[in-house]
Amino acid sequence: MLSSVGCIRATNTSLYSICRRQLYSSSKPHLTPKHLTQYFTKHNIVSMATKPVRFYKNLSVDQKARVVGYWLLGCCGLVATTVSVGGVTRLTESGLSMTDWKFAGRRAPRTAEEWEVEFDKYKASPQWKYQVVHSGMTLNEFKFIWYMEWGHRHLGRVIGSCVVFPTLALLTRPWVSNKFKLRLAGFSSLVVFQGFLGWYMVKSGLEDHPESTDIPRVSQYRLASHLGSAFLLYLTMFKTAMEILLPVEHSLSPALQNLRKWSGGVAGLAFITALSGAFVAGLDAGLVYNSYPKFADSWIPSDLIVFSPYWKNFFENTTTVQFDHRILGHSLLVAICAVWVMSRPLVLPKRAGVAVNALMGMGWMQVGLGVSTLLLHVPTWLAATHQQGSLILLTLSTWLYHELGKKKIKMFKR
Repeated sequence: MLSSVGCIRATNTSLYSICRRQLYSSSKPHLTPKHLTQYFTKHNIVSMATKPVRFYKNLSVDQKARVVGYWLLGCCGLVATTVSVGGVTRLTESGLSMTDWKFAGRRAPRTAEEWEVEFDKYKASPQWKYQVVHSGMTLNEFKFIWYMEWGHRHLGRVIGSCVVFPTLALLTRPWVSNKFKLRLAGFSSLVVFQGFLGWYMVKSGLEDHPESTDIPRVSQYRLASHLGSAFLLYLTMFKTAMEILLPVEHSLSPALQNLRKWSGGVAGLAFITALSGAFVAGLDAGLVYNSYPKFADSWIPSDLIVFSPYWKNFFENTTTVQFDHRILGHSLLVAICAVWVMSRPLVLPKRAGVAVNALMGMGWMQVGLGVSTLLLHVPTWLAATHQQGSLILLTLSTWLYHELGKKKIKMFKR
């Protein structure tokens, strides 16, 4: 009944006041469903409430398709926001502040006693016992890192709701093709997988390893998997939205087809470089050699290969991880410049021309952000900007690949 009264409030404030007094005053009779029914009928409220639904049903298939495309773009925006918040959460070492996980989430503590209970849970974690206890932390400082992790988790749940529920509705629509339904089901599955993978990652930092001499942190392997799957979700939804909203109608010459292959290579290299950055963040490898272009006084650091077996250096040796990330970053910039130079003599479609120029500019900006982050000893705001720059770079390279592509699968039955 209260929700019904909320509808009345939007239409007639004075009547809402009367209804509220009748509901909460013991000296007056309560508002009955009959009164509400009469009011709804008189003012046609039911018709107004269902108007958006009826409007959507009256749209053509092409118009509905564009609604789906904009929905996917909105979900991409949510994923990008969550990735950004997640980066700050990692850089501020907030990810281990919540020591439990519930599928539906939970409210934040409200009283001083509840905050003390939460703080005590954190004090029992390895991060507190082996790291924070030596530097100290006040309750207010704990609240900041707790809210960072809490906000990041709830953003993930918002994404889940915004992807899964509309997907369930679209799966029942006859105008959606079976191939597109499979793609939508893949998006939802990846979102759910992301939630469990996030907790699996956090759990690795809550395991006590007394024999270890390293500071407690989440597994860099799980961190890279978590970030990589988020990027994969973002890119697949973005590519699908582009296919709906900006379909490719032109045919490609052999030269443009070759450029398309190169742009696909750039997108793949950008993805690998971003994953390499996750290993840098997971191991705090950005704090090892804060000089550029050399590693201290050497072009090749002396501790580049020290672990056995050999392959572990690429994932667990902080020097090797930073070295690899530098090499990948420079290689990506060279590849972007090559694509830009190759595109100069060609007559590109208008949007493809915008995309290749934007990619060129963002490539140089991203390298500048990376070098600045290194030289300034990884300030949080700059490192977070550098991470977000990698997502922008991936977006632009994917957009260029799309603009140089061919017509895709038939998503809607017209």
